[in-house]
Amino acid sequence: MVFMRPRCWAEIDLEAIRHNAAVCRTAAPPHNRLMAIVKADAYGHGVEAVARALADCVEGFGVANVTEAEGLAKTLGTVHAGRVLILGPVLPEERIPAIDGNFAVPVSNHEEVDAFLLAAKAVGKSARVHAVVNTGMGRMGAQPEALPDLIEHIRNLKEQTRGAIVLDGVASHFPSADEESEFTRSQIARFQALIASLKLGPEVRIHLANSAGLLEFGPQLGFTTESRPGLAIYGVAPVARHQSRLHPAMMWKTRVTLVREIQPGDTISYGRTFVAKAPMRAATLAVGYADGYPRSLSGNGADVLIGGRRCPLLGRVTMDQVIVDVTDLPTPPLPGDEVVLMGQQENEIIHAAELAEKAGTIPWEILTGITGRVARRYR
Repeated sequence: MVFMRPRCWAEIDLEAIRHNAAVCRTAAPPHNRLMAIVKADAYGHGVEAVARALADCVEGFGVANVTEAEGLAKTLGTVHAGRVLILGPVLPEERIPAIDGNFAVPVSNHEEVDAFLLAAKAVGKSARVHAVVNTGMGRMGAQPEALPDLIEHIRNLKEQTRGAIVLDGVASHFPSADEESEFTRSQIARFQALIASLKLGPEVRIHLANSAGLLEFGPQLGFTTESRPGLAIYGVAPVARHQSRLHPAMMWKTRVTLVREIQPGDTISYGRTFVAKAPMRAATLAVGYADGYPRSLSGNGADVLIGGRRCPLLGRVTMDQVIVDVTDLPTPPLPGDEVVLMGQQENEIIHAAELAEKAGTIPWEILTGITGRVARRYR
């Protein structure tokens, strides 16, 4: 049987992920628990491997929905399902599976609380809810003035039903901790004042900070009991000045498939947007937008690394292939040679943030957009 190397793959450094979790813990206030956000297949890194690597490094995990929670519970073992918080609103038909799986769930209003109580009674288990308050994000949560009444409603139902529903946490979310320091400080102050007014017991988890909030404002979050790092866990800093503290966990690679000589006047790729002005050498690579390499990188100064040198992208990104300029390499590459799309090769590095900037997007989208066609390799 002939062994075939992957055409396009991502190398995931699990020790780097553990290192980044330690950095997040250092940035957090003393005694803060860590909830690692592993939604979207651990930001494209592979949730099974990442969750196992983090199992003894963090106290909890955050996922987007019930399906992700169920998959994570299979990986961790059902005894650890109680460590999982579903971050997004739960659909009506998902409420019973969420409670049956022992996952914590968010609530924004009385109607959701009452619906979870009915579901809890149906399965004979307790619903663990996190009351969410909107302090600026705007996609879910009670308005600040409504939060005390929401929590009182949960407490009353707990007493009336002997614990069929319990207040497990109170949470909010930063919309712009990486962009607006003044607003974020005011948001922290509002949330802290709310928490102080509620007289919560030590059993209630209080969480607000995402990666940017944790790295930028960690010392101001001592009133919280938990932090929710996502992007930073994978070694990408949402604020550039923190990048040196983190180790990027993913290297994204592909291979040269063809090397050709290009003549003046030759055009490259769809739309013929690139026209050669002089003789040059071009290499075709086994990656395209079907692998998650953004089409929006076309014509925007993107590079790849071959032999430790930057090679510019030529023309438009196609579904399965791209073409790069290898004219200036001291030795022409050969079919099968390794190419770095994101990561370090010798002394050059292409960060996720660089790809994102040139693609007109954000690092989160770059990482989560790398498709299942790209093999994952762990080290």
